[in-house]
Amino acid sequence: MNKTKKNNYIALILIVVFMLVIFALDQLIKPTDSLGMLLTVLQKGSVYALAAVSMNLLNGFTGLFSLGHAGFMLIGAYTYAIFTIPSAERDTVYQYFDAAIRFSFPEAFSNVLGPFGTVLGVIVAVILAGLIATVFAYLIGLPVLKLKSDYLAIATLGFAEIIRAIFQWEKLGPVTNGSNLLKGFVRTSTMQLTIGNVTLSFSTFVPVLIAVICITLIVLLVNSTYGRAFKAVRDDEVAAEAMGINLAKTKQLSFCISSFFAGIAGAMMAMVLSIAQASNFKVSMTYEILLMVVLGGIGSISGSVIGALLFIFSSEWWLRGLDSGSFLGINAPTVFRNGFRLVVFSVIIMIVVLFFSKGIMGDKELPEKIRNWKKNGLFNFKANRKDLGNVLDSAPDESAGHSGRRSKS
Repeated sequence: MNKTKKNNYIALILIVVFMLVIFALDQLIKPTDSLGMLLTVLQKGSVYALAAVSMNLLNGFTGLFSLGHAGFMLIGAYTYAIFTIPSAERDTVYQYFDAAIRFSFPEAFSNVLGPFGTVLGVIVAVILAGLIATVFAYLIGLPVLKLKSDYLAIATLGFAEIIRAIFQWEKLGPVTNGSNLLKGFVRTSTMQLTIGNVTLSFSTFVPVLIAVICITLIVLLVNSTYGRAFKAVRDDEVAAEAMGINLAKTKQLSFCISSFFAGIAGAMMAMVLSIAQASNFKVSMTYEILLMVVLGGIGSISGSVIGALLFIFSSEWWLRGLDSGSFLGINAPTVFRNGFRLVVFSVIIMIVVLFFSKGIMGDKELPEKIRNWKKNGLFNFKANRKDLGNVLDSAPDESAGHSGRRSKS
């Protein structure tokens, strides 16, 4: 067995163990428990991890600076919600419109296959969400991908805002319900399986599983010939074209694939967070996802996952006590006030950016980063303390040569 196959088997075993742990947490922790917030942040973290990785595929691996991610996630969320609302609830949901679409995949498949049909219907709706987002990406990419740098960012940002406005347009009310909230669609909180007297919950297992599968596919894509073509376009378009790479097709392919997974992330957002309203998919959502990518490291898939999880865990759980006047067991209502959590979180982000200018992982993946840490003695406290002192003393002079040393390692 060669080293590559061995690493693949180890990765597969770790994924299986991780999913078993998530399944166990789903059964052991109830939403009302003190650790119930752990399940919530895992669910939300899985959504944003996939969104961050899909954005990194475009921005980090292909070098296309796009800010239209929220628009593709909106399309995915609406597609999933529209095609999973039961027919009996359509009139209740579309109170001010006559619903134009009265078809539900889970309902149609469950009539034939029973409970398994409901699961199959949800899977089809999620895939369809990604495909429709891909169609929009292909159409918008035809004129937009001819632009570069800031111009591309502005164009995709405008697209996201246009999509948000169109989905709230009253003329499309029979399809999108106008500016009103879509509800009644299948959510992970209702995903349970009863066997005898035992009820198994899958509210956290399902979104995490979807995220793991999608991120694994992105990893395989990045390590394929297509991924190498993406990196070649990112590094030097002239050299890539000289090597026979079709720039237009490669950019369009990356843009569409990124949008496909963004659409799935949007479907997960509707499924997990019950968000299927255009007003929620603002530009700030794209900025948050971009922040996760930058924190983790542009060009690192594991970095995007780590950045997304740290962002969600810190903002939604670990620092939540700052708003209630209690943090780490200390009660100080006169010091901590509502909104102070965001101030502390912003300071933490600035500190991370200052000490990790290229993100936590840089452009490396976690296994390679761990090997570099071991090789450079990062786990040796005495050596680290001495090296840290040297770095602090000569930081301005050695900043230019730091990237070169790391590339050699």
